[in-house]
Amino acid sequence: MAARPKTLAAAAAPVLIGAGLASFHGVFRALPALMALVGALLIQITTNLANDYYDFVRGTDTAERVGPVRVTQAGLLTPASVRRGMWAVMTAAVLAGAYLVWVGGWPIVWVGVLSLVCAVAYTGGPYPLGYHGLGDVFVFVFFGLVAVAGTYWVQALTLSREALLAGTGVGAVSTAILVVNNLRDMATDARAGKRTLAVRIGRRGSALEYTLLLAVAAAVPAFGVVLYGWPIAAVAAGVLMATICVPPLRTVWEHRDPRELLPALGQTARGVALYGIALAAALAWGLPPR
Repeated sequence: MAARPKTLAAAAAPVLIGAGLASFHGVFRALPALMALVGALLIQITTNLANDYYDFVRGTDTAERVGPVRVTQAGLLTPASVRRGMWAVMTAAVLAGAYLVWVGGWPIVWVGVLSLVCAVAYTGGPYPLGYHGLGDVFVFVFFGLVAVAGTYWVQALTLSREALLAGTGVGAVSTAILVVNNLRDMATDARAGKRTLAVRIGRRGSALEYTLLLAVAAAVPAFGVVLYGWPIAAVAAGVLMATICVPPLRTVWEHRDPRELLPALGQTARGVALYGIALAAALAWGLPPR
């Protein structure tokens, strides 16, 4: 429960896309791609455990919170056990990353170190990113640009502009998950002094951010087709994601109670998963445009 399996789509989607892009360019390597997926999932779980622990010890997670159960706040696990779990999973991520460093060299060292530091610093440390409105930037960069480009790098050993474009799309829709989450928690976060971007820009500003993020994600595959000759089937990824996210988009704009956002969170997460699978499949097996 503390690992939050439903959030893992945001970690898997960019790796799938990076692997699909590598296949499109004829440089796909199965083992590096698989280990990139393992590492991404472990970093996501580390982040989730750190959030569960630090939000509790900082007094942010209280009985008033709306949303899925946080195991520390609910008393299902002690703070010490969640913290030990965080360090154990982080150690496993380092072990997985050791192979990727062997394959990809020093760039992967810096990517891995920054990813793990920010995973904990999202809610922990002297300047927690999520408490100062930087959570959205963190998700966009690490669950978009870094994850796709890093996955591509360990297979091709080069950085591609196409990887950054693809990372922009999946990073945007992954950030949309966080927008819904922070919008739901806006009142309790504000009382606890957690100044997320949603707290700073308010409900309508967050709804506009959510809308723009979905628009960017939907447009990216079309740009890939036009600029880089991606298979025309890639456009379907944006169309499918946008279709799934229409109901949560309406909810984000029209909700009156934070509880109404709970289905929107799951729907947006499914949009991320479908986006990753569809774009990866289109890049790997789709027909090029004529």
